[in-house]
Amino acid sequence: MKLTRTLLGATAVAALTAGAAWAEPALIYDLGGKFDKSFNEMAYTGAMRWAEETGMEFRDIELQSETQREQAIRRFAEAGYNPVVMTGFSMATPLEVVAADYPDTTFVIIDGVVDLPNVRSVLFAEQEGSYLVGMAAGMATESNTVSFVGGMDVPLIRAFACGYAQGAHAANPDVNVIVNYTGTTPAAWNDPVRGSEITAAQISQGSDVVFAAAGGTGVGVLQRAVDDGILSIGVDSNQNYLHPGQVLTSMMKRVDNAVFDAFTSGPEMETGVHVMNLQSGGVGWALDEHNESLITQEMRDALAAAEASISSGELVVHDYRSDNTCPYSVE
Repeated sequence: MKLTRTLLGATAVAALTAGAAWAEPALIYDLGGKFDKSFNEMAYTGAMRWAEETGMEFRDIELQSETQREQAIRRFAEAGYNPVVMTGFSMATPLEVVAADYPDTTFVIIDGVVDLPNVRSVLFAEQEGSYLVGMAAGMATESNTVSFVGGMDVPLIRAFACGYAQGAHAANPDVNVIVNYTGTTPAAWNDPVRGSEITAAQISQGSDVVFAAAGGTGVGVLQRAVDDGILSIGVDSNQNYLHPGQVLTSMMKRVDNAVFDAFTSGPEMETGVHVMNLQSGGVGWALDEHNESLITQEMRDALAAAEASISSGELVVHDYRSDNTCPYSVE
């Protein structure tokens, strides 16, 4: 199995240029690293599942700086990899430039939109999954205060926060929701120390359940929650295993399925905008042996009822990105 872990430098550029002579898929991870235990790692999981099921190979690369985004996309396309899949909304601008130069290459961007005929843009209804874990938080809290630590302060992450607040208020009208973000640059995705500091401040304000949607930064959030004896909620991948019995649940964002589907469909895939929501299995919440003792039957029944209502359209979870507002109070 050819699985590369090269960084994009002179050696990697040479390797890419001398790369596949046939259509082999490629995956570019966003900043934060392949093994961030969250967003990027879910992408890797989907690629590995495809490789194991098909016996075929793919190429992947980890970026180390903003300046490498366009270079990585272009080098993969130049070397003949197809499709070229990438994670993160920050890839949208460089992809728009590169995709137009390679009309015969199919590109996939996860969490961003590029309106070109050879691009599939995969989006998620993060607010729906966040609503469900917000309900769990609202039912689990003993202090009537829960919190949220976001990574980069952008509409995408505010959609997580707003859905979480809506769900918490639906389950517990008396709950207070504290919301903070790690920063305003991509460095916000990989700062576990800062995540820990923010969580400590939220705990001092009474939070006893914290939800992290911050990539690698979330590892610090979950660790601080354990250290200070409160519950946490993971994101993107199932992070329940990181601290068994202390992670209430995880908001699953099936980036793995998006990558697996793209690799499986190959260069002839349908392009355009594809939204993965609760009904299609794109988002949800995690229940396993690591958190089953924390999720009461009352919680399970409430979450099941909410899932059915959201999937049927009876319950609409507000998407912050629709109007850049959140009607559910957050501190």
